[in-house]
Amino acid sequence: MPIELVVCDIAGTSLEDNDAVSHCFREALSEAGLQAPSTLINSVMGIHKPLAIRQIISEIGGTHKEAFLAQADVIHHDFVKRMIDYYTHDPEVREVPGASRVFAELRAAGIKIALDTGFGRKITNVIIERLAWKNSIDASLCSDEVLRGRPHPDLILQLMGILGVSDPKKVCKIGDTPSDLQQGTKAGCGYVVGVTQGSHTREQLMKEPHTHLIGTIAELPKLLGIA
Repeated sequence: MPIELVVCDIAGTSLEDNDAVSHCFREALSEAGLQAPSTLINSVMGIHKPLAIRQIISEIGGTHKEAFLAQADVIHHDFVKRMIDYYTHDPEVREVPGASRVFAELRAAGIKIALDTGFGRKITNVIIERLAWKNSIDASLCSDEVLRGRPHPDLILQLMGILGVSDPKKVCKIGDTPSDLQQGTKAGCGYVVGVTQGSHTREQLMKEPHTHLIGTIAELPKLLGIA
C-alpha cells in the first residue's frame, strides 16, 4: 500500500541531538536539587516534557517527592529556556545528514511530510527556523497542542486530519525512541520505523513494536521504494 504521509520525529531523528535534551534535563533538574541518572532521562525521551519531568521526579524524589512535584512547572520552564538557548545559539545544531534531501525526495514523490515531537511549540519553532525547514514540510504538531502526547497516537491522528489522510496504513511513523514506535503502532501506521543512530540503540528498539529498523532517516526513501 503506497504511503501518503510520513510523520517524522525531530531530535535524534531529523535533528542531531548531541545529547542536548538529556543535558538540559539534567541541568534543570539539578537546579531544583535533583540528580537524575542518564539512563532514567533516556527512558522518557520522546514523551511530553512536563510529563517526563513528573515521571523522573516520581522515580527519584524519595520522601520529598511531593515537594519536587510542586516545582515541576518551574523545572519545565527552566528546561525550555535552556533548550531554546541551545537551539538558537549553539554552533553544533544541525540536521541529521540527508534529512532535507529526504524531505524533498518524499514530497517530490507525492508524500506529505509532517514533524511531531515531545517538545512544545516554543522549542519547535526555534528548531524549524534555525534549520530553515518551514518550506520543506507540510505540517508540524507538538505535544502541548494535543490532549495526549506520546506514546498515545493523538499527534499522528491529528496530523492525518490536518493533511487529509484517512487511512493509517498509508502513514509511516519514524523516530528514535520507544515512545515513537509505541505511538506509531497505536495509531495503526503501515510503517513504524525506528532509527538506531539516535537516542536508543538497535538492541533497545528491537524490544519495541515496529515494522522496520534503519540506521538514519537518510535510508527512508529506499525503504519506501522511492528511487
